[in-house]
Amino acid sequence: MSLINEYRATEEAIKELQERLKNLSQDDKLQKELEFEGKLRKLMGEYQKSLRDINALLDPDAKPVRGVRSAKAAPAPTKRARKVKQYKNPYTNETIETKGGNHKTLKEWKAQYGADVVEGWATLLD
Repeated sequence: MSLINEYRATEEAIKELQERLKNLSQDDKLQKELEFEGKLRKLMGEYQKSLRDINALLDPDAKPVRGVRSAKAAPAPTKRARKVKQYKNPYTNETIETKGGNHKTLKEWKAQYGADVVEGWATLLD
């Protein structure tokens, strides 16, 4: 898209959004919701309560929020370290060692000989 077309499209989108915002701001339902939210936040501030306190008060059986953790939370499991594999090409006697499949030569071999064949050349190193 040319720069002028992008400019015109953006300008049109802005006009549409401004019209939509104007329509929303004149909506009685929105005005009532905004008034309610303002009064609720004022009341929460007056009593020094948070949204979590309000939720707990209104729905005590609700599950706790995900972000809250207990004092004795189990540590996150760590990834298992990959083991080194050694591949030996029987045609060229070339040897490579890698922990993963993102090795340039290994990818070339798999493309040339097939992944199953090349995996047969692997030996696990400790």
